[in-house]
Amino acid sequence: MRIAVIGAGVAGLATAKVLLQAGHHVQVFDKSPDVGGVWSRTRRYPGLTTQSPKAQYALSDLPMPKDYPEWPTGAQVQAYLAEYAAAFGIERVLRLSTEVTHARPGTDGTWTIETRDSTGTEIQWDFDRLVVANGVFCEPAVPSYPGTEEFTAAGGRLCAGTEFHDAEDARDKHVLVVGYGKSACDITVPISEVAASTDVIARQLLWKMPRKVGGVLNFKMLLMTRLGEALFRYIRLRGFEKFLHGPGNGLRRRMINSIGSVSVRQFGLRRLGLVPPGQMEDIVRGAIGLATEGFFEGVAAGSIVVRHDRTIVRLLAASGRPFAELSDGTTLPADIVVCATGFTQGVPFLPEEVREQLLDERGNFMLYRQILPVGVPALYFNGYNSSFFSPLNAEMAAVWIAADLAGALPLPDTPTMRQAVVDQLAFMDIAMNKHHCHGTKIIPFSLHNVDEVLGDLGIDIKRRTRAAHWLNPVDPAAYRHIAPAALARNKSYDPQAGSGPAPAGDTARAV
Repeated sequence: MRIAVIGAGVAGLATAKVLLQAGHHVQVFDKSPDVGGVWSRTRRYPGLTTQSPKAQYALSDLPMPKDYPEWPTGAQVQAYLAEYAAAFGIERVLRLSTEVTHARPGTDGTWTIETRDSTGTEIQWDFDRLVVANGVFCEPAVPSYPGTEEFTAAGGRLCAGTEFHDAEDARDKHVLVVGYGKSACDITVPISEVAASTDVIARQLLWKMPRKVGGVLNFKMLLMTRLGEALFRYIRLRGFEKFLHGPGNGLRRRMINSIGSVSVRQFGLRRLGLVPPGQMEDIVRGAIGLATEGFFEGVAAGSIVVRHDRTIVRLLAASGRPFAELSDGTTLPADIVVCATGFTQGVPFLPEEVREQLLDERGNFMLYRQILPVGVPALYFNGYNSSFFSPLNAEMAAVWIAADLAGALPLPDTPTMRQAVVDQLAFMDIAMNKHHCHGTKIIPFSLHNVDEVLGDLGIDIKRRTRAAHWLNPVDPAAYRHIAPAALARNKSYDPQAGSGPAPAGDTARAV
């Protein structure tokens, strides 16, 4: 089939590789000039590193270079993904610096795609299927502050974190970083090393995981195992999880919250006045983030000031200089305001009637297995399953898509799938206090998602390997055989069992 993939990040590349191996005709579109998605040089901010260690963030069939640090930089991840594209022949189907402006479904189950490249050239394409892999972090959400025009006229700069690329821009300036998630803390550290002042404006404090608990034990030994994931209650309990959330619930809570106690001592949070409310098990209700190296040290040294439980209420100018007023009445000099305030999950290229079917009344994505929009034919999503194991989740989703294209995936009927999505979102509302990015963030249920996808495929890793992953960090390389096994089995099915027409001729034409 002729398949369009929107996005050349981790999910887009994994999808392209699997579908090429399945024999499909693939085109990958991305408006950035390079592959990588969030790791693109157009979006990298100073201090950007992975949250997961390199072994866990790698794709199953290409390990990261041995000389990479445990938590690679953004530039290193982008180079790795470029290597992945070259190694698996994806480069030849890439159309970079090319934005998809419209994607319209046809009456015959096909899709018409309109694109615009960096020269302004517009082209219209015909495809049998469409995979949206533009990412859940595609568009930064920058607050709209009163007084912005006056602020910028006085020389102030308001930008998203992904638009701030060089720490030198902050030299000798007064900088406010809005947010307290990982990206906010990451970008704060290099800014604080050169700025005249660096203030973090945090609406609320969040729990942070030490990269090394007690300065010794890598956090992946605790939370990147099947046991670590089992500490958080899932919608369906299996095996040992029933004990942990039943008779062993007290033990389970002590295991999680003891990490919080260690974090408080390790970072001196009580002395710094930065102990988050609640307990460490509440980390899933906000944002599971690693503590940035040097952040709390900067707070202790005075180079970083955290103003928590406050927001910016307006930007202004006084005596020709830019300032920001906080919700407590404080006014701070603010040459630069960097907003690390999250992202929107946008699909502006899809027509309104498709978006109405795709989203519920709250804007949540109605995706079965985080992949299939219920009731919208010939359309798939990948990468809408942000997790600690995002590359692995994306790979397994790509295999699922290939199986469905081959007619080799037995699925429930539409009402059953829709109800499953509704139930999942209701559960995530409770488990994550609605902080699930409109249904696209599955931390800390990454492996449950993998297991459900593989359950549909009827394929799994060896039981002995699964058992080892209960106490040891999950190794994506253990899933290396899944795609070849599934694709080989798909060949026993008639490819025409899919509902789309066979590939035909040149699919591009000038608009």
